[in-house]
Amino acid sequence: MPRPYDLSSVTALICFEAAARNASFKNAARELNVTPAAISHQIKALEGDLGCSLFLRRSRGVQLTEKGAFLFVAVQRGLETISDAVSHMRDRPEAADVTIRITTAVSSLWLTPKISTFWKSHPTITVSQIVSDVPGAAIRCDLSVQYGDAQENLEECHKLFHDRIVALGTPKFAAEHGIGRVEDLLKAPLIHTSNEETDWENWSDWFQALGHTIPKGRRFSVNNYMIALQAAQDDIGAVLGWDGLVKSLMDQGRLVALVPDNIPSPRAFYLKIHPRAGPKARLFADWLVKST
Repeated sequence: MPRPYDLSSVTALICFEAAARNASFKNAARELNVTPAAISHQIKALEGDLGCSLFLRRSRGVQLTEKGAFLFVAVQRGLETISDAVSHMRDRPEAADVTIRITTAVSSLWLTPKISTFWKSHPTITVSQIVSDVPGAAIRCDLSVQYGDAQENLEECHKLFHDRIVALGTPKFAAEHGIGRVEDLLKAPLIHTSNEETDWENWSDWFQALGHTIPKGRRFSVNNYMIALQAAQDDIGAVLGWDGLVKSLMDQGRLVALVPDNIPSPRAFYLKIHPRAGPKARLFADWLVKST
């Protein structure tokens, strides 16, 4: 009898998701309570089954390939759907006082560094993040950070920050490609990000807003913004950056503005307070808005 689903080993897929989310075999092993060798074995078996590489192995961890990023989004979407169904069926109270849904980039670059500061003044309030770059409207949460027009939503919303969009890269990349003006970027390698959850502006939008044509240079496409930022730090290409969101990378000199031209973001990052939010979630929301 044929199998109803075309799946690789479920164990391998779970190990892959943990490794991709943590960008580390070691941290994935700690999370799943197995050895790093076991994680590596499962990943190799999965890559053999699929006939492609899912990770680039680096000295400080691992980085998803383009095919790996595609699979990560699909696996994460499936696990989130299962998790939400199980959560509803268990019908038990959430362990965390506050549950906030957020994208990988906003979590890593903005929210996570803030939580330790929040806990200094509110040590008894637990905060749980649902980190995902795939649609998940059905997932229950108290708060969510979104990019768009808050006026389109009926729920209570508060603007967090409204950035300018700049072209970013490393000084080495700028020197190698002779970049000093917007025109120089038209033929330079560019990192394109396409993601149905974030729906952020792309290079075509950016160039058009500055009165230029569509770029003709080599393109590198990913569907995860954190991977795009890492690729830019590895001199693969230039990437668009929301200056408030990537401020820490710019302050550290890991990425710099390649040209003085930039555009105002047509949309803002805002915090949505969902109807299920209780007093502690609202307290955390108020703190986030005031601390931004």
